[in-house]
Amino acid sequence: MRSFTLIGLILVVLGIMALAVPGFTYFTTERVADVGFFAIDVSRPHTIFINPVVGVIALAVGIVLLIMGNRATSS
Repeated sequence: MRSFTLIGLILVVLGIMALAVPGFTYFTTERVADVGFFAIDVSRPHTIFINPVVGVIALAVGIVLLIMGNRATSS
């Protein structure tokens, strides 16, 4: 089963990334005031935290799928 191997590899990579980077921040720009020629914009940060348990679970499921994919192709 080639699909098990591919999905397993994707989950392993995402699990390692989730463990290496526990969160990320992105910014949105909002217009606060707009008076005539003047416009005031404010950049607001939004932080998303990733629980390390999610990374461990994704890594474990990915390894299991890689093993299942290798067993299916070798038999």
